Amino acid sequence: MPTPSARPTRKAVIPVAGMGTRFLPATKAVPKELLPVVDRPALQYIVEEAARAGLGEVLMVTGRNKAAIEDFFDRVPELETALEKKGDAARLAAVHDSTEVAQVHFVRQGEARGLGHAVLQAAAFVGDEPFAVLLGDDIIDARDHLLEQMLQVQAEHGGSVVALLDVGRENIDKYGAVAVEPGGTDVVTITGLVEKPPADEAPSSLAVIGRYVLAPEVFDVLRETAPGRGGEIQLTDALATLVERGEPVHGVVFSGRRYDTGDRLDYLKAVVQLASEREDLGPGFRSWLAEFVADLPATGASEA
Repeated sequence: MPTPSARPTRKAVIPVAGMGTRFLPATKAVPKELLPVVDRPALQYIVEEAARAGLGEVLMVTGRNKAAIEDFFDRVPELETALEKKGDAARLAAVHDSTEVAQVHFVRQGEARGLGHAVLQAAAFVGDEPFAVLLGDDIIDARDHLLEQMLQVQAEHGGSVVALLDVGRENIDKYGAVAVEPGGTDVVTITGLVEKPPADEAPSSLAVIGRYVLAPEVFDVLRETAPGRGGEIQLTDALATLVERGEPVHGVVFSGRRYDTGDRLDYLKAVVQLASEREDLGPGFRSWLAEFVADLPATGASEA
């Protein structure tokens, strides 16, 4: 029988030490995680998601040239005073939202040695409790309660839980892939994991996406995990070791709204999708967008 988790999950870890090379030259001076998705940084969406799920303490695992992230989540009294004097209550509330959404802590990774190494930097912060890991490239729509479901599964079964998405065989080589016990529905038992396998070697088309709820035992495994694909310490490899040792690892298969901000084209799609659904911007933006698309030349048409 599954063993329920003895401790509730209270903390979230967000690795933000990457260099953001796919968004150069913008990320030469601005951390990728602070690039705006409409009018909020992608990272604020992630912290808000953690807070909605009841994870009020958040640790950012940062690196060099990421001081702007700490500044973003800090108070700016001069700006707040200026907005108060102008009577700009809406913008003042938005500024407060970004600084009061959660209690945010910071630790430096020191050197980029992979996601597993970044998660390992959270060991002192987490202690002996289960914890969530949220990757900043994936925004989950606020109407879809993926993280809440994962926390419930972890509380019921113990062990670790990962978010899964069926990306098709043609795309699985970009992700960690899992093997699962047959007969599962939206919650499955994972029997194996492999990082970015060739399509013909992948155990399934179910990919690990950027949400995890991890048992604290993962830290001991990460300390023993040798560098894997890309010469980095892979979190996928550590999870595979937990499975091999008989530790429970479950997956929640997600079918909701996910916005990928880690790729330039997908980032643009995310901005359009989220702006289109905003009450304040959506009506005007959708009207303009329909006109713009109607005026586009047909695919393959030659220019005049």
